[in-house]
Amino acid sequence: MEILENKYLSIRTRNPNKIIEVIPSSKIINTEDDISTVKVDWELSIAQQLRTLCIKGVPSPITRDYSWPGLYKPMAHQRDTAEFLTLHKRAFCFNEQGTGKTASAIWASDYLLEIGAIRRVLVVCPLSIMQAAWQRDLFQFATHRTVGIAHGEKRKRELVVRGNYEYVIINYDGIEIVREAIAEGNFDLIVIDECNAYKTAATKRWKVMSKLITPKTWLWMMTGTPAAQSPVDAYGLAKLCVPDNVPKYFGTFRDAVMINLRRFKWVPKDNASTVVYSTLQPAIRFEKKDCLDLPDVTYVNREAPLTPQQLKYYKILKDDFLMTSGDEEVTSANMAVNLNKLLQLSGGAVYTNSGATLEFDVSNRLRVIEEVINEASHKVLIFVPFRHTITLLKEHLVRASIPCEVISGDVPVPKRNDIFNRFQTKGDDDIKVLIIQPMAAAHGVTLTAANVVIWYSAVTSTETYLQANARIDRQGQKNPMTVVHIEGSDVERKLYKMLRENLLTHSKLIDLYNEVIKS
Repeated sequence: MEILENKYLSIRTRNPNKIIEVIPSSKIINTEDDISTVKVDWELSIAQQLRTLCIKGVPSPITRDYSWPGLYKPMAHQRDTAEFLTLHKRAFCFNEQGTGKTASAIWASDYLLEIGAIRRVLVVCPLSIMQAAWQRDLFQFATHRTVGIAHGEKRKRELVVRGNYEYVIINYDGIEIVREAIAEGNFDLIVIDECNAYKTAATKRWKVMSKLITPKTWLWMMTGTPAAQSPVDAYGLAKLCVPDNVPKYFGTFRDAVMINLRRFKWVPKDNASTVVYSTLQPAIRFEKKDCLDLPDVTYVNREAPLTPQQLKYYKILKDDFLMTSGDEEVTSANMAVNLNKLLQLSGGAVYTNSGATLEFDVSNRLRVIEEVINEASHKVLIFVPFRHTITLLKEHLVRASIPCEVISGDVPVPKRNDIFNRFQTKGDDDIKVLIIQPMAAAHGVTLTAANVVIWYSAVTSTETYLQANARIDRQGQKNPMTVVHIEGSDVERKLYKMLRENLLTHSKLIDLYNEVIKS
């Protein structure tokens, strides 16, 4: 294939009539033996038609016409991903976490808006990344577009959905609340991020979404871990996006990929991965190890909003700290104690002066933690600063059937060594997640079986933060790494920023404390 005059595509083919029948503007410009050269206009609709004819290597005119706006220029794999998406109205993007697939989807959709192929975009994603990923990236890479977040009470969501925003961002469960407004909202493109939330076609969530997708709707579904739990997970994704790829009934697909050993016991067939691969097409996937232009460590922020209960007491604590400090200078001791109480509350458990522990509803944070674990391609470390929160988190992961162990100051050294060895040498079914109190394993330990670090909540020591992250970033690490900051309160957001910039000196901490309680 060759590009002519930046306006046409030159294609060598044994069956030129097939192209000419589909694309009237095409014409044969040369014939040698049984191979002809066909000239066609290089426009998006024609490039898409050529792809449907299974002609490989057809470029999207995005490579010719688009200026790639934003604070940063795309990396090579991001350009390839954006180009792929523009060529497919229905497609999957399975790029690994941390490869910048959000930006790729933004550039691709912005190009479609620019040429008039679509009018509005609906982004459906977890609550934790509505602002931390999508709104932030839209402000960075498509600053000329209008963006609305449809979250909160029904009336507020409807005003956003019915408004003039070119991009509307909404969480999964918000779809049902305003589905009538969405149906009337002229959304030509729906982007579903972390689309495993739609893996089961029997759920109400899936059924509501399926009714919003028409034959004319563009639909891009994105996740770094497709069908990670079971081959049957591919059925719901495919039935929503490319229904012609799967049989009408789930049982038929299950029988194609699973063997029933006994009642309630199914295992994948040997060819299951091949069937899943062909089912979830067209698709593109880049793994971190394939993206040579990526940094060694990617830092990601995930929003875990404080629950109403947490918000109420967070405000009470701030008001109390402000009232007791008055006009006096904040002492180091008071500052440290009060800052820790705000962090404890953000994490879900506060220690009282009498030594008792008050637990708070922290369901939003636990949900986000589970999302990140499910997205991870390898093992995961979770650093949790406070002991009672460690117990709370472990109980949640056990209920979610995620194999985990704990390393804290209460765990004897011989047992720690056994856990470290199992984590490094055994499979995910033994230990998938290691929950660590930072000071118990912040130095010297190699944990390169993991390539994802999750900070359950922030710490106030730069050394502890850097040393803990270094457990995976050391000799023996074979996979690109991701550090995920879970944030739900002002104090956490500001602390993570300071930790990333290595700014946590004593004076900076006092400034931060004063800023937080007076905000």
